[in-house]
Amino acid sequence: MSNKVEHIFKLQTSWAGGRNDTGQIHCGNLETTMSIPREMNGPGIGTNPDELLLSAAASCYIISLAAMLERSNVVARLSLQSDGIVEVENNIFTYKQIIHHIEILLEEPSESNKRIAKRLAIKAEESCMISKALRGNVEVIVDCKIVE
Repeated sequence: MSNKVEHIFKLQTSWAGGRNDTGQIHCGNLETTMSIPREMNGPGIGTNPDELLLSAAASCYIISLAAMLERSNVVARLSLQSDGIVEVENNIFTYKQIIHHIEILLEEPSESNKRIAKRLAIKAEESCMISKALRGNVEVIVDCKIVE
């Protein structure tokens, strides 16, 4: 007997014109304009695929960590800055790396809670479904800081 459940997310996009024009994204609560970023010689209007991938990885990671801390009865406030590194070589663009700089402010900063928080900061990245989807293609690194 299987407990398998599938969730289907539907996204619609449209694009008006050529390389330097804009498009629209509609997916559930997400509605935004997109274009090629200025850094890649595009118009830089709205968001772009690089930001969307980074956003997916960061939001999945912080939600996974929050859930794990909660299950471990560790109360914390989380602050995350994530960096996405795209390499361009011979005009080929490759999303190389994502670095999650997580700051964890513990309500009770005992040594035990610090150990648990640091361990879960790594485990959350390993178990996040977006990190799993990226594994083998994009290196994801966790830089954890416990703030007192």
